Amino acid sequence: LVLELNQVIIPTYGTVPDQQNLHTPEWVDFDDKPDSLFFSDGQRRIDFVLVYEDESKKITHKRSDRRKHKRKRQVYESNLINSGLQLEATRSVLDEKLIFVKVHAPWEVLCTYAEVMHIKLPLQHNDLKTRDSAFNWFSRLFRVDENIIKPEQEFFTAPFQKEHLSNFYIHDKDTFFNPATRSRIVHFILSRVEYATKNNVKKFGINKLLDTGIYKAAFPLHDSNFKHLSADPNCPSERYLLYREWAHPKNIFKLQPLDFIRKYYGEKIGIYFAWLGFYTNMLTVAAVVGVGCFLYGCLTKDNCTWSQEVCDPNIGGNIIMCPQCDKVCTYWNLTITCESSKKLCIFDSFGTLVFAVFMGIWVTLFLEFWKRRQAELEYEWDTVEYLEQEEQVRPEYEARCTYVVMNEITQQEEHVPYTACGKCIRMTFCTSAIFFWILLIIASVIGIIVYRLSVFLVFSATLSQHISGTEAISKYLTPQTATSVTASLISFVVIMILNIIYEKVAILITDFELPRTQTDYENSLTTKMFLFQFVNYYSSCFYIAFFKGKFVGHPGNPVYWLGKYRNEECDPGGCLLELTTQLAIIVGGKAIWNNIQEVLVPLVKNLIGRYSAAARSEKVVPRWEEDYHLQPIGKLGLFYEYLEMVIQFGFVTLFVASFPLAPLLALINNMLEIRLDAWKLTTQFRRMVPQKAQDIGAWQPILQGIAILAVVTNAMIIAFTSDMIPRLVYYWSFSVPPYGSHSSHTMKGYINSTLSVFSISDFKNASKPFSPWFGNQTTCRQVYRDLRYPPGHQHQYEHNIYYWHVIAAKLAFIIVMEHVIYFVKFIISYAIPDVSEKTKSKVKREKYLTQKLLHENDLKVVKKNMSKIADKVTEGADSTFRPKAE
Repeated sequence: LVLELNQVIIPTYGTVPDQQNLHTPEWVDFDDKPDSLFFSDGQRRIDFVLVYEDESKKITHKRSDRRKHKRKRQVYESNLINSGLQLEATRSVLDEKLIFVKVHAPWEVLCTYAEVMHIKLPLQHNDLKTRDSAFNWFSRLFRVDENIIKPEQEFFTAPFQKEHLSNFYIHDKDTFFNPATRSRIVHFILSRVEYATKNNVKKFGINKLLDTGIYKAAFPLHDSNFKHLSADPNCPSERYLLYREWAHPKNIFKLQPLDFIRKYYGEKIGIYFAWLGFYTNMLTVAAVVGVGCFLYGCLTKDNCTWSQEVCDPNIGGNIIMCPQCDKVCTYWNLTITCESSKKLCIFDSFGTLVFAVFMGIWVTLFLEFWKRRQAELEYEWDTVEYLEQEEQVRPEYEARCTYVVMNEITQQEEHVPYTACGKCIRMTFCTSAIFFWILLIIASVIGIIVYRLSVFLVFSATLSQHISGTEAISKYLTPQTATSVTASLISFVVIMILNIIYEKVAILITDFELPRTQTDYENSLTTKMFLFQFVNYYSSCFYIAFFKGKFVGHPGNPVYWLGKYRNEECDPGGCLLELTTQLAIIVGGKAIWNNIQEVLVPLVKNLIGRYSAAARSEKVVPRWEEDYHLQPIGKLGLFYEYLEMVIQFGFVTLFVASFPLAPLLALINNMLEIRLDAWKLTTQFRRMVPQKAQDIGAWQPILQGIAILAVVTNAMIIAFTSDMIPRLVYYWSFSVPPYGSHSSHTMKGYINSTLSVFSISDFKNASKPFSPWFGNQTTCRQVYRDLRYPPGHQHQYEHNIYYWHVIAAKLAFIIVMEHVIYFVKFIISYAIPDVSEKTKSKVKREKYLTQKLLHENDLKVVKKNMSKIADKVTEGADSTFRPKAE
């Protein structure tokens, strides 16, 4: 139906139809009503605005280009009018070169395209009784005042059909299609009206006209100024209400008016804020437990026996450690790590294990309860069957459909943009490009590792690190700490730079793939961007957690990177504290950077635009011109907001065993993020074209994948990165006979028994330190807990029995923890249905009403018509066989 509309198409770029065949918009002057949302007659509502620069006043393009642009624009506007839309043009108040074309969709056009797009509209009021939750009185304290933003009425809905118009709940034709639906219908038309053909390829759609500069902007209008109510009594001032009750910082602890957000911005925006709000609420529980575990670590750190031994001058003070690098590094005293060992006791405690298990269960509860909440929103917002019925093919896909194939289902010919072979070539190229760029990210990570290895030598040679360890600065600024902090900062900067590059690359690859629908496009782009971001953000954390200090050999036979750089070693307590530092810098720095960028960039751009406009004129400016000077939202909408939150979700779950305060930082960030995103949408950006969305798309399986991976990573962090398992093995097995000398289980002697002994005479010339040896000792201790036999043993420098006990315990712990958590996750997933009984009842009731009102009425009409036909047939038969009167 859409493609059969009577349209005037330019045959080629060189030919122009007769001017008298083109329809042009009505030209009117601004009526000095800045808050008006209607045409000059005050009756027809403005559903969309197109902005272009008068070609006769352009000075930057060639005259021939200006003529071509003008012809395309005129034909496009003429075809819009032929499609049933009504246009009204007004020259800008501030810049006479700008022309604003206002678009209005009449009732007949709205009805026609509502049926084409399968838009669901109200049938009758929802008559199902709802029971208030037991916590309704508590949640009412945080809700928006219902006297200010009234709750939306609930209706049973059905896909619109013109022939059943009388069955729909039409209280007022002007409000039957709300502004968001009207804008969506008009944008659907704008995206499919043609303006030219070239080489038998049709050119159509507002997006291409925007890309070529023929139009400068296309957007629906905000309904008022966000600072005050509209002067127009017919305007509900929903933007002002959203700013006052949702986006303003004073509402940071209030619940979001989700139905009102959906009504104004559409389902796609609504589902994002619903998900973000639900995620933030669930983070509250995780943050409370995380803070509890952190406080537990703080309270018990003074009772940490192994840390006390490190700081004890009679124990740690007598332990001389081997140099951590070749030649320039010196011997050092274990007491230098006293302060870091105390900090490590905070994070490497029993509370960390409890929190890791809790987070494995928490993430399952979050995903399962979100599925239920999402199912409720799908019904309430009429998106249950959206993907099957409403989603249209992307104009970019339609424009390249030059090949004909046979549809296996319909057995009819259909047009596609590429053959099976061409599709295979595209997918091969795109997959290769993705792997190539991921390898580049890994190369950057290797560069950071090489930096860590090389700069450690510099810090070891320059920072004061004597055996006595009496200088105060050496307690805090050790070579390991300096290397870790600087490497984390550099890693953060590199991550931010690579994000900008890979964003462009992912979009280019997805555009080349040419997905069929917008959902397919966004899902494909989501997968690529997340792969890039996953490697970019998490690779350094995976390196510290699972690779650093694991393959270093021993002082007499160290392992080298690239044959030159000696592998990094962890602190005596492991790499957990360094992983915590890395997470704190990346999570905190990313949150601060993103929030500053999200606030300052649009704010500065808008301030510059307003300042330049104010400098030119003090005239009254219409609503459409004010909105034009706001920032465009971008083609990808809230894609980057989702990406930011999912990356944060990964940090909160994947490495939470090393940083229990991560949920608290995420909670604080998200409470600000909700209001910042709302503030941007209502004050700094043009109104988005309302779009349908059934769920959060490809982000859902990504979240589920992160949840599964999080169990493995946290189990491995506790087993291999923290020092918990070696301590437990020592406590239960090696502190008492036959391996230990203590009469009862204790942690005393742990440090002395786990730091392997090395003879300084066994140093190779390439590794032997320049600094002289102090004292008469002939041995030093390895920095890491490598658990090897001492010199002089028949198996010297080979792993001892303690090492194999620890490895067995670590593997057993990983298996047990994973299976326990996965079993609990399975039970929870099975016990919590994805759709609540209340929602199922509403869906069944709606289907019943749809069948009753729409289909049974048709049957009644058919029966009535058939009975009339039967009566006529009977009457005819009677007259035929009746005997003639004498």
